Amino acid sequence: MPASRHGLLLGFAAYAIWGFFPLYWRLLDDATPLEILAHRIVWSVVFVAILLAARRRWQAVRDLTRQPRKLAGVALAAVLIGVNWLTFIYGVSSEQVVEVSLGYFVTPLVAVGLGVVALKERLRATQWVAVGISTLAVVVLTVDYGRLPWIALLLAVSFGLYGLVKKRLALPAAEGLLVESSVLAPVALVYLAVQDGQAFGHGNWTLTALLVVAGPVTAIPLLLFAGAANRIPLTILGVLQYLAPILHLAIGVLAFHEPMPAARLAGFALVWLALAVFSWDGIRATRRSRLATAAA
Repeated sequence: MPASRHGLLLGFAAYAIWGFFPLYWRLLDDATPLEILAHRIVWSVVFVAILLAARRRWQAVRDLTRQPRKLAGVALAAVLIGVNWLTFIYGVSSEQVVEVSLGYFVTPLVAVGLGVVALKERLRATQWVAVGISTLAVVVLTVDYGRLPWIALLLAVSFGLYGLVKKRLALPAAEGLLVESSVLAPVALVYLAVQDGQAFGHGNWTLTALLVVAGPVTAIPLLLFAGAANRIPLTILGVLQYLAPILHLAIGVLAFHEPMPAARLAGFALVWLALAVFSWDGIRATRRSRLATAAA
């Protein structure tokens, strides 16, 4: 199979798994969001450690432990992804999957804003148009919800910042996830040790098994994504990333029957318009860059 087709399949599989996450987390409703998060962290460490041991890939982890500055960056990344995971789980358990989907639709636009603020990047005129439309969308959705869509904004900002930190760290996917989860694991283990009324191991063995599976469920799509990123252009990955929030939205409306009034639909339509403008500008810029390179 050609590398590009293989990469496309890997990317599609990663985003499809992420897209169906709400169905999985809803199966864990008998556990609290914090208990689910704690088990997700602990079993991620166990699963990835077994994977790295089987593949004898400990060198990157050893090298990282000798770099205090990078370890500090990993700790920050761990906190950000922990916030993102908890917000996602809370959004699903509190029947706000539509707002969760909004968060991941908005994430690319938040990443652009972070690039301007943190990396001093300059936006093209079309990108400013996309940012303006998305800001209007947030205003419309705030009016509709009667509050800021804080779940969506927290998901977008935490994942955007996480991506920014990870970009600077440049760690392999499995090794990075192991170290990040290991940073959070002591807190997770203490919480599980002292928390009363846990669902884990108390008669409901299906739920207990599902909590254990949270480790592989977390790691596998990340590894699939890493494989895709090595084989296909970022522009294609950028298009594929919309698969997950589209599936979230479909699950929220069609499977969980969450409301989608006209004002909310209008807000989403503005977000989609902003993403269309943003994607068109990105494709056009990439094409121009390739033509300039070929001419040179």
